[in-house]
Amino acid sequence: MAKTIVVKQIGSPIRRPEVQRQTLIGLGLNKMHKTRELEDTPAVRGMVAKIPHLVEIIEERG
Repeated sequence: MAKTIVVKQIGSPIRRPEVQRQTLIGLGLNKMHKTRELEDTPAVRGMVAKIPHLVEIIEERG
C-alpha cells in the first residue's frame, strides 16, 4: 500500500501571488478547510513546502 498524507487548506489564496494560487490548485485545494488525501511523493511534499502558510499536513498514513 502506498503512503499517503492528508493535507488541509488553512489559508486563503486572496492577495497571494499567482504561483501560490496555482500550487493550491495543483494540490486539488481551492476552498478554506478543504482536505485532500494525496500520495506521499517528493513532488507533493515540495508543493506543500512552498506554501506552508496556506496548508498543513494533518495526518500521514501508510
